[in-house]
Amino acid sequence: MPYKANESRRHRIPKARYRVQNWSAYDAALRRRGDLTIWVTPEAIAAWTPASTSRRGRPRRYSEIAIEAGLMLRLAFGRPWRQTEGLLGSLMRLLGLDLPVPDHTTFSRRSADLTIAAALTKADGAVNVVIDSTGLRIFGAGEWHLEKHGGKPRRSWRKLHLAVDPDTGAILASELTSSEEGDASLVGPLVGQIDRPLGAVLADGAYDGEPVYQAVAVHSPGAEVIIPPRSTAVLSETAQSAPTQRDRHLQVISECGRLGWQKAVGYGRRSLVEVAMLRYKTLIGRSLRARTLRTQKVEATVGCKVMNIMISLGMPISHKVL
Repeated sequence: MPYKANESRRHRIPKARYRVQNWSAYDAALRRRGDLTIWVTPEAIAAWTPASTSRRGRPRRYSEIAIEAGLMLRLAFGRPWRQTEGLLGSLMRLLGLDLPVPDHTTFSRRSADLTIAAALTKADGAVNVVIDSTGLRIFGAGEWHLEKHGGKPRRSWRKLHLAVDPDTGAILASELTSSEEGDASLVGPLVGQIDRPLGAVLADGAYDGEPVYQAVAVHSPGAEVIIPPRSTAVLSETAQSAPTQRDRHLQVISECGRLGWQKAVGYGRRSLVEVAMLRYKTLIGRSLRARTLRTQKVEATVGCKVMNIMISLGMPISHKVL
């Protein structure tokens, strides 16, 4: 055990226990997640077949909304394309609708260039944002292939960057990149997707740096940036005359310590983005089903939209049990 020698000196934090206060409403929201009419709305059915464009060539038989509805069903219920095709076809028969259902090949081909409509939650007024990233596995040679043919093991994965509202748990912005992309470089594109002013931006120490502060200031000059400075961080040259936000964080840390600074700025809210990532991996999955990066971006965006729909149906309200 790596910490066995220091067992007596380790600080132990008891596991917190919580009790759900609105269990009846939350239980009903969980059941509604399985309601097929949540994922295939009357608006989608009305726009299922695209209007004629009077252009040369064969017109498209299915609208973008039809392809998006199939992709949402696939991610919400964790089914391959063929079962999704059968599920959507049975839904049309149960509803008594004479609408064509795309086959699995059409779903796969059209999803690569899909433009997602209203993918992420739109905030009202100033909003607080928590930013972080997580890894999602992608298709590749698995353990069986490695055992049979040999070779060097490889970990193939993508990075999903999320900007989450800590008050509601809704995903406000998302970006899927390769594993080589740095976390701090995605702050600008993430906050650029949010069309409301930012109240505060929270992130972990990996985002510490002047470019992040500048990206937030460009979007919302008055936003508060709460990022723990590195242990080797020093005050800027203008700390005495015109201290920056990072300088003020360093000054509070020198006076109250790291734990005191976390309590003073409410840094504990940052953990809520990890809850959102766990929720995504539990309900949508820990891996991407698409094969190419372009299609994987669409899949991740639709996955975030599915998460926001589930959250809008109802969330638990819990309190800590002492």
